[in-house]
Amino acid sequence: MERNSTTGGGLMKRNNVNRVLLNDFLGADYADYADYTDYSVDTNTLNVTFLRQKNPCNPCNPRLKFSYILIFFLLCFFPLHAQDPIPSCPLISKVTANCDTLRSYSQRTDTVAVPQIAFPSGFQQLGENELTDSLGILNPFWEKLRLLHAGFSTDTIRIVHIGDSHIRGRILPRTTGTLLTETFGAISYTDMGINGAFCTTFTRPDRISDIAALHPDLVILSFGTNESHNRRYNTLLHYRQMDELVRMLRDSLPNVPLLMTTPPGSYDSFRKSRRRRTYSINPRTAIAVETMRRFADDNGLAVWDMYEAVGGRQRACLNWQEAKLMRPDHVHYLPEGYVLQGELFYQALLKAYNDYVGY
Repeated sequence: MERNSTTGGGLMKRNNVNRVLLNDFLGADYADYADYTDYSVDTNTLNVTFLRQKNPCNPCNPRLKFSYILIFFLLCFFPLHAQDPIPSCPLISKVTANCDTLRSYSQRTDTVAVPQIAFPSGFQQLGENELTDSLGILNPFWEKLRLLHAGFSTDTIRIVHIGDSHIRGRILPRTTGTLLTETFGAISYTDMGINGAFCTTFTRPDRISDIAALHPDLVILSFGTNESHNRRYNTLLHYRQMDELVRMLRDSLPNVPLLMTTPPGSYDSFRKSRRRRTYSINPRTAIAVETMRRFADDNGLAVWDMYEAVGGRQRACLNWQEAKLMRPDHVHYLPEGYVLQGELFYQALLKAYNDYVGY
């Protein structure tokens, strides 16, 4: 025991005060102070002074109870974040060329429904109907389509499709253009086909200027049928001719992506007699298609291989012919054949677009 100067001479006991006696002093109130270990008792006045708690973390502590209640209130009304919140989407006018808004904001709702193609019963051994664009050169074009489809842009997207008589007939490009307009809205699809055209037919400054004057967002090149009909077809010459056309287009339209399509297939004709002509599959078409794909890979062009999609070397010509979609010359097609080609091209474009927006 030690003498305490603060209690008027009473004795201060540490941890050995008779709790029974203390309970007599305090009665039922003793339970509220049972957690105090240092206290002094004035034996004259029976006053008890509590000096130090035994366990300040005991839940019976009134201050601690209030702290628990306050923390619980804050947890209920102020949500916690496991990570920083995603910022709001910037205005389109503020998006820079290096800003990939699609990846930043995970906008995966821009895909469009891809229609199924109803092929005639004669079609067999079909290939994959898809675009090849390993370098992603069409990405700027897909992004413009995405903004147009989402309503973030009202600018008209301009497509120019140049080629031979398959394009000059206008059914193929207009089928594709109409379907794209129905899906995305403001699409301008211009066809510039010339009967009997080779790719060198367009390697003239005036024709390149006519294409550039349309300010296209995409240029589509559809050749190969007439090149492959030359029985002295030469792959090196064909490659150089394509290179000249592409170089001139890129000089006038340096930031415009180019998409090349392969021919659908055709037949060679032979006259056995004055009144009878026979037809056989043109074997040079497959060689020309291989040359076009190789050129596209070497020079950064996207490719839609229609020849492979409709059966390739084994079945392309047979599919068209057995479905009775070719004209008697076995080179050109009936309107229903060109409509089918336009629908196939549209389907391939939508697949590539969905691959971009769903990435």
